[in-house]
Amino acid sequence: MYAVLETGGKQYRVVAGDKLEIERLETEAGKPVTFDRVLLVNNEGKVTVGSPTVSGAKVTADVVAHKRGEHKLTFKMKRRKGYHKSIGHRQELTVVKITAINA
Repeated sequence: MYAVLETGGKQYRVVAGDKLEIERLETEAGKPVTFDRVLLVNNEGKVTVGSPTVSGAKVTADVVAHKRGEHKLTFKMKRRKGYHKSIGHRQELTVVKITAINA
């Protein structure tokens, strides 16, 4: 059984037991979280597609940790002008472990 859920503007295909790195959630580590925006559920070949979400379907997960993603570096410059600057970014992430899919 698997499901496709949406969180943080991205879609993830999940199975019970999966670990995901998603956009930062405001939930403390060790607490459970429920995802209501389930777009698709496949239960032993029986596929249910939502429009846009499957009604009554939920994915529950436990928050494992909060961390920061890899450092992305952007460099800007204009030739012959002496202008150059570098910009860095690290995305805030939450690691979750999927515990159950309720369809």
